[in-house]
Amino acid sequence: MGCTLPFANKFSWLSFAPSLHKMGCTLPFANKFSWLSFAPSWLFIQLIGMRVLLINTSEKTGGAAVAANRLLETLNNNGVKAKLLVADKVTDSIVVVQAPHPWLRRWNFLWERWCLFWHLHFNRKNLFEIDMANAGIDITNTPEFKEADVIHLAWVNQGLLSLGVIRKIIASGKPVVWTMHDIWPATGICHVTLGCKAYRSTCQSCKFLPKHHSPFDLSTRIFNRKKKVYSGSGIHFVTCSKWLGDQARQSALLSGLHVDTIPNPIDTHVFYPKDKREARERVNLPVDKRVILFVSQRVTMERKGIAYFIEAIDRMVGQHPEMLQNTVVAILGGHAEEVVDQLRLPAFPLGYVSDERQITDIYSAADVFVIPSLDENLPNTIMESMACGVPSVGFKVGGIPEMIDHQKNGYVAKYKDSADLAAGIHWVLNEADPDTLRQNALTKVRTCYSQRAVAMHYVEVYNQALAFKNYNI
Repeated sequence: MGCTLPFANKFSWLSFAPSLHKMGCTLPFANKFSWLSFAPSWLFIQLIGMRVLLINTSEKTGGAAVAANRLLETLNNNGVKAKLLVADKVTDSIVVVQAPHPWLRRWNFLWERWCLFWHLHFNRKNLFEIDMANAGIDITNTPEFKEADVIHLAWVNQGLLSLGVIRKIIASGKPVVWTMHDIWPATGICHVTLGCKAYRSTCQSCKFLPKHHSPFDLSTRIFNRKKKVYSGSGIHFVTCSKWLGDQARQSALLSGLHVDTIPNPIDTHVFYPKDKREARERVNLPVDKRVILFVSQRVTMERKGIAYFIEAIDRMVGQHPEMLQNTVVAILGGHAEEVVDQLRLPAFPLGYVSDERQITDIYSAADVFVIPSLDENLPNTIMESMACGVPSVGFKVGGIPEMIDHQKNGYVAKYKDSADLAAGIHWVLNEADPDTLRQNALTKVRTCYSQRAVAMHYVEVYNQALAFKNYNI
């Protein structure tokens, strides 16, 4: 017969999958999951109207929250009945659920910070760079948890889930998928390793803890607790970038567990190119200048690379003084006003913006987006910029080179090299063909980050997690 079945929103064809397979039809994910051809029909019937509970600390704040909301929409648009449970619900969305006892999460957060403060010898440095997950909210008695077929964890730190609660979630018997937005699930206490490789065997002598610490320190103890939680759990981990996936697979914690890579999705009906002049008028940027855009939730955060950005602008203006007359910088994010005076080009601090339509205007107003981050997974900002047809310039670190195709839809600069960063910005503004860059950026988004493609990948992982729990396949 030799046919390929299209994906059906209601999964109605799944109950007939075994017989269809014998007829020569190819299932959308049969290349990875040959067990589908002989799995019992009740399993396929169970997947009709699959219910997934996503869990993330915040509903709106931070990159993980943005990604979780986009995945929530993506799944619901492609036949999965998904809900999102959060510690801080700020909208009236019927598919977003407030975790029980909101006051308890605040208490958990403060208690964990106090414990970390003590381990840091009462020094605030690194207080928000590490997590020990020693306090959390039991969500296993909520109706949303009980009705879910799959539990999907995202970023669950700072008082939402403790390691004890995660152990209870696993003990419920429900399959668990965990999307890693940073390396924390695969290390003892850190979200960013900064080159440390101890987690490949066991975390110890952690650089985030005070000097003269014991080899058997807090990172070692939390690492060992995680190892007990993960043992025999069957958790299916997902990373948003190939880079983070490679890092995660090297962790001793994740040895023997599934680690897949699926990018975050983006809604191209929200993020799309707008008329540049009109966009600039709406966000009060000069219509007759070239605009360099920098974006960060908190602009002054060291790892977002603002120091390298400032130095690159300084170098570029020194080499091309004419830019003082025809180029400006727009800075989107909190504390933007604190860096304006350090830039040699005229700068416009736009502050923190949460409205996606306004954010799309800001991207569309730019000629180039610069992301000099020192550590990144798969930045939503690059995806948003490219979806608006704007080329990006960033360092060769993390998942950035997976997104920016060098001198095709942007420029990948040498790591921590402000001179090369400046060269990349200048190349985009003065040497490359803007129409080609724009078209390549839009093609990349359609090909790699569309909602449908991402949803199909996650359904594959959910199916595998269900099969593992029911048949240890």
